[in-house]
Amino acid sequence: MKIHEYQAKALFRSFRVPVPNGEMAETAPQALSAADKLGYPCVVKAQVHAGGRGKAGGIKVARDRSEAEKHIGEILGMTLVNRQTGPQGKRVSKLLIEQGLAISRELYLAILIDREKEMPVIIASAQGGMDIEEVAQETPQAIVREHVHPVTGLADCHARNLAFKLGLSKVQQKNFSQLLFNLYELFMKTDMSLVEINPLIITDDDRVLALDAKVNFDDNALFRHPDIAAWRDVSEEEPLEVEASKHELNYIRLDGNIGCMVNGAGLAMATMDIIKYYGGEPANFLDVGGGTSVERVKEAFRIILADPKVKAVLVNIFGGIVRTDLVANGIVHAVQGMNIGIPIVIRLVGTNEEEGMRILRESQLNFITEGELADAVRRVVELAKGK
Repeated sequence: MKIHEYQAKALFRSFRVPVPNGEMAETAPQALSAADKLGYPCVVKAQVHAGGRGKAGGIKVARDRSEAEKHIGEILGMTLVNRQTGPQGKRVSKLLIEQGLAISRELYLAILIDREKEMPVIIASAQGGMDIEEVAQETPQAIVREHVHPVTGLADCHARNLAFKLGLSKVQQKNFSQLLFNLYELFMKTDMSLVEINPLIITDDDRVLALDAKVNFDDNALFRHPDIAAWRDVSEEEPLEVEASKHELNYIRLDGNIGCMVNGAGLAMATMDIIKYYGGEPANFLDVGGGTSVERVKEAFRIILADPKVKAVLVNIFGGIVRTDLVANGIVHAVQGMNIGIPIVIRLVGTNEEEGMRILRESQLNFITEGELADAVRRVVELAKGK
């Protein structure tokens, strides 16, 4: 789960991670009042679940009241579009108004889980700011890492190593270390999967502050943090993904035109790879789970078909835990009464396979069945291309 920057900074404050003074506003009068209270210069920042806001015109510095009024009017209500939002963009309905600071240096700092090494890793760079992606690609040696074993935890040596590689002075090292220890405590205690500060700034008087805050939480641990779960902003999420989560479906919308319904994350990813191999483009990742039901299959099918880009559907079910006859019943019940004008290719293999295929045949619906995965994929790719 993602949260907004203003929410992340509220968490930062509660764990003594220094941030600039600021206020969230949902209307222009509220935003202008906050700017007057904080003083000038101040910064007007769009609150959407996307990075790269500055380049997209979503972050602007106001040197006086007239500039603040102008920037607030431009940003509040705008549709912010960049590569992270996609071409549809995200509408800005909230602003964060922050005090302006005299910045001496901009750094990059993040903590995330290294899944390969099964432990948190701290990532930092002396070249922070909006172009950190280019830094990672063009000068990877500028990115430094420190792994932290979850049993022994963060140690002074980790902080010293990072501070030295970032080229910090003694005063800056002390302030950086204090921020890092507090940030790591926040990361662990709230079950974050990512916390990113870009930029982490050093002011002219050697303070170290989080000028930005991007936070993701482990969805599986949110039951331990109902206060954080309450911050979820579904208006910032893909509507079909929100609908899928209500039915415990693992769904991610993609840019292709072949709808996929598969059971098991591994099989779903392999199916998407094979679609790409044969020249197609998957429209989604959808895992109906290992122990599914007729109702869940029906909802999965409805969500796939709700995407107007889908030109054909591939159902690839391996019946290990799940019974293929239940899946077949779900598909039939989902399709009956729906005016579907696109082809549906189905491969059912495993438990109750013969019964599942019988249900599909006797439904008298226009399904295309295949026994081999390669044949099913080739067929659905051709159909999606109109062949």
